[in-house]
Amino acid sequence: MTTTMRDVAKAAGVSVATVSHVVNDKPGARIGEDARRRVQEAIVALGYRPNALAKTLSEGSSRFIGLVADAIATTPFAGQIIHGAQDEAWRHGFVLLVANTEGNAAAENDAIAMMLEHQVRGILYSTWYHREIEVPPPLQHTETVLVNCFAGDDSFAAVVPDEEQGGRTATEHLLAAGHRRIAFVNTTSPSPARSGRLAGYRSALGAAGIARDDALVLEAAPQQEGGYDATAAVVASGATAVFCHNDRVAMGLYDGLRERGLRIPDDVAVIGFDNQDVIAAHLRPPLSTVALPHYELGAAGVRTLLGLESPATGARQLIACPSVPRESV
Repeated sequence: MTTTMRDVAKAAGVSVATVSHVVNDKPGARIGEDARRRVQEAIVALGYRPNALAKTLSEGSSRFIGLVADAIATTPFAGQIIHGAQDEAWRHGFVLLVANTEGNAAAENDAIAMMLEHQVRGILYSTWYHREIEVPPPLQHTETVLVNCFAGDDSFAAVVPDEEQGGRTATEHLLAAGHRRIAFVNTTSPSPARSGRLAGYRSALGAAGIARDDALVLEAAPQQEGGYDATAAVVASGATAVFCHNDRVAMGLYDGLRERGLRIPDDVAVIGFDNQDVIAAHLRPPLSTVALPHYELGAAGVRTLLGLESPATGARQLIACPSVPRESV
């Protein structure tokens, strides 16, 4: 038989209203500590569970947080966003509802509508790579935090990787190993990662007193083939170390350097970006890299949605990208 609030009130020797105030933690309710303790003990002893639906209807929101993602659940390293959000939501007594829409606008709108019908506290909207987006119309009037993406006019709170700091960290790692002639193999695809990591690279070199040399900034397709194709230009530049836009580019560069009889890191040091576990840890030598903070992006998104922290810079909160040193530098 289901335990009711009336049963708890009878066991604790208080009114049903007092039990309701304790269960819902209503602000302003004057309840003595002894009465509160008796109610809490009765709840445990009787195994009482509040009616979540009734509480949702009375408060206008539930203990659910929605997360709508494009392809994040099928991308292993980016799936950490979901894990971070889920852990943080649970830590604060919320359950995460996840919809993976594969970028389908109709599915996206349906998922958002269903979440709103369940009166979620708010919605996290996430993309699998850092980019500017047009916020879906159903979210325009909904409490929303963007994760790993941002609105062009910064009209929504957003939690994104600090690409510039990450680029600076990667370059400083090479500088600390004694390198002065450092090449950067950037991507050809316009993105916050492309511009931010380049800015960080230049910032670190400038702080080290190294003059800007655009001949050391190369561009390649953001895949393994791009890194391989860039090898000739890297060798011709005379660079003793290379910062690659991502780990896949670094993997291609590994192949190109080996074909030329060059050893990593003895002849050329290499550092990547992203920390894709399926790549970085399994290259030989294991690739030093900079991690995209996917787990923390998800966790920070939940904290921002719940009002536990505010964006540090305008509407965007920048999350640091930590260095992951291995054996390629």
